[in-house]
Amino acid sequence: MTESQQPGSGGVRELLRSAADRLFPPDGNRFGALPVLLVVLTFVTGVVDAVSYLGLGRVFVANMTGNVVFLGFSLAGAPDLSVWASLLAIGAFAAGAWLVGRFSGLREAAGAGSDSRSGAGSGAATVPLFRTVVGVQSLLVAAAIVVAATAGHTSVGAKVGLIALLGCGMGMQNAVVRRLAVPDLTTTVLTLTLTGLATDKPAHASLRRVLSVTAMLCGALCGGGVFLHVGAAWALTIALVLLVAVAMTAEA
Repeated sequence: MTESQQPGSGGVRELLRSAADRLFPPDGNRFGALPVLLVVLTFVTGVVDAVSYLGLGRVFVANMTGNVVFLGFSLAGAPDLSVWASLLAIGAFAAGAWLVGRFSGLREAAGAGSDSRSGAGSGAATVPLFRTVVGVQSLLVAAAIVVAATAGHTSVGAKVGLIALLGCGMGMQNAVVRRLAVPDLTTTVLTLTLTGLATDKPAHASLRRVLSVTAMLCGALCGGGVFLHVGAAWALTIALVLLVAVAMTAEA
């Protein structure tokens, strides 16, 4: 069954594209439905960081600024913080970002000749890369769910596995979103987003920034609530479902 024959697929994409268009000035959206999907990934970031901070020893797997600060606190002797957990999260995140960088570089090198002959730009090739990366991230989160369901999240071994899997996935997400370069929708960092809200005049960018902040807040609230009352595996299942939906919806 082709994409055009899939029931409802075109309607969903058109709806997402219409919603994304509202985040830009008229005729200013050159990213298709991606802005809406990035808002969903921002929600996922909130969910995953809620699990990591609340359950894995006061460490983030997406917010590397926080981990660098936590590492400094840990080295200074602060209680309830872990040097190894912060270092592992930073290393896993960097490894995930590195993998995307190398993979995208190989894709660009392999397709340089055909792209130049066909006139296709690198932006057109980034969406399939985005879909692939989110698919791999889904597998990493699925593996983390298995770890959380079978080994829990309190032992050192379980924490190592969960931090490594989730950190690598978030590094991959951050790297591919950086390549997409959709304004104000980084999915993992809000410092400049909040700065823009405070300093710039209200415009379409303000709506993107408010949505980004709201999505991460709601993701953290949802992830934190499910983790505290149900468990880590169920909170990560929410993230997995959303990641699979994003990967399936991203259009070429």
